[in-house]
Amino acid sequence: MRHPKHVLFAGEKPFPVLPAVDHYAGSEKLMKKALQLQKELGPIFDITCDCEDGAHAGAEREHAEMAAAVIMSDDNLFNRVGARVHDVTHAHWRHDMEILVGIAGNRLPFITLPKPCSVGDVQTQIETLREIERHFGVDRRIPVHVLIETHGALREVWEIAALPGVESLDFGLMDFVSGHHGAIPGSAMKSPGQFDHPLVARAKCEISAAALANGVVPSHNVTTELKDIDYIRNDALRARREFGYLRMWSIHPNQILPIVEAMRPDFSEVQAAAEILIAAQDTDWGPTQHAGKLHDRASYRYYWELLDRAHVTGMELPPAARERFFA
Repeated sequence: MRHPKHVLFAGEKPFPVLPAVDHYAGSEKLMKKALQLQKELGPIFDITCDCEDGAHAGAEREHAEMAAAVIMSDDNLFNRVGARVHDVTHAHWRHDMEILVGIAGNRLPFITLPKPCSVGDVQTQIETLREIERHFGVDRRIPVHVLIETHGALREVWEIAALPGVESLDFGLMDFVSGHHGAIPGSAMKSPGQFDHPLVARAKCEISAAALANGVVPSHNVTTELKDIDYIRNDALRARREFGYLRMWSIHPNQILPIVEAMRPDFSEVQAAAEILIAAQDTDWGPTQHAGKLHDRASYRYYWELLDRAHVTGMELPPAARERFFA
């Protein structure tokens, strides 16, 4: 029986299916703590070793080497530990890439590029990354996640999303608000202002639309709340339901599970998706009926991506669907 990935998207760029949380860790202690939590929960969240804000001035090399060692460690069970390098104006960004790729290039799921001001900035860093991959004999192209947090990057976000190798567009709320020189109030850095202020909402919509139109995952900014689980979950729910984000940053272990839960598909839709896809596979992906409704490849694509997202967020799937599609 043919798998939906091979039938429904033949010849197309596959849409990335990423864990719903990108968890940032700046120190070795926090990176190892995150790895232990990932070991307990499974690969329902990614870890990003922060070589930008996490590194002390003058100690950039040592920090990047430490991050690469964490990525290469036996505790990295799922190969879902990436890294953020310095921005294109910083003197150490190339060295970050050389260290990370030279030591851990075959295990890096992605590299995150912060603070570009144009599509040209992103191109420069991607082209350099490809050169470094070739130099170290890495026979794969490491995906790139791009932080949209400047006026220039937002202006050219559609061109950035269309660049080969870009897998995720991430919204950098704090720097974006700061870049407005006080014209956007500080209350827009948290809820409800971050969703209600027109300039911030416009940026979120533009990033999400550009990402989804170009087959790239939109990733939402962090929530500053660390303890109130309902608050954290509501931020993630609003990001998902109102702005179309499929992934969200975390900066504290308390945030991971409520974000994952908020990003999961509705259980009833997952059940329907399993039934529809099983029936479709049984008829070799021809038209079928389910609950009195006609389904064909257009709806099969929707339900397959929904089922795939349910799987990557750790939802319990109907046994028949799990055996057929994720064994």
